Amino acid sequence: MNPESRYLQELIIAELGVPAAFDVDTEVEQRVEFLADRLRRTGATAYVLGISGGVDSATAGRLCQLAVERVRSEGGQATFIAMRLPYGVQADEADAQRALEFIKPDETLVVDVKPATDAMVEAVRHSGLGDREDFHVGNIKARQRMVAQYLVAGARGGLVVGTDHAAEAVMGFFTKYGDGACDLTPLSGLSKRRVRAVGEWLGASPEITGKVPTADLETNNPGVPDEAVLGVTYDEIDDFLEGHDVNEKAATTIIATHRRTAHKRAVPLALS
Repeated sequence: MNPESRYLQELIIAELGVPAAFDVDTEVEQRVEFLADRLRRTGATAYVLGISGGVDSATAGRLCQLAVERVRSEGGQATFIAMRLPYGVQADEADAQRALEFIKPDETLVVDVKPATDAMVEAVRHSGLGDREDFHVGNIKARQRMVAQYLVAGARGGLVVGTDHAAEAVMGFFTKYGDGACDLTPLSGLSKRRVRAVGEWLGASPEITGKVPTADLETNNPGVPDEAVLGVTYDEIDDFLEGHDVNEKAATTIIATHRRTAHKRAVPLALS
């Protein structure tokens, strides 16, 4: 890596709060306590999280379940509500069910976002959706899922949990006001391999921790691996975030994507 890339790497690592050292025992305890403490401090009595079947939501979900059990052991009120939010029939539903078996949530709710998504698309189709309609519809799916989660959280006095971690944050690989909208993110600062390590420590099976990551938002092109979209591998992203050398092509891609997606990580602009 050239000196400029190394300098920008250091700035990005600091911005995203990726620690140089990683101890899985410490990370699990800190993140469970973080979740438990939010419930104590806010008076909220539930956590709500959408479960897709991937390692991110499975890991975050298990952390949530452990946190609410901790609060209940202290005499408090707390419930974890896992939400399945398929668009019609999910092709990898078996993976989602495997994740739920691992998490052991207090409650599971299923909401099909297809009717609401399709209705929204039809309502705006007259304005023209361009030649990237499938991509835009994918973002609507993500936003409808968050609408459902906030509806449940509001009704149950809860908070919505997100699954964003450093490897997704650096690439802006989330839908703005979709899966990027939440009240707290217990996986923040973790690279993808560290999320997997936390999941493994918690007892997730290799089928969960080793599943090929995919946002799976585009109906006409389902199951596209994240790495095919990102243009770099998660190993390259993780190495970059953990302060290691990566090849210049990967460094350039990560730095340029981080810059281009800055608006996703920022609060809305306001007149100053």
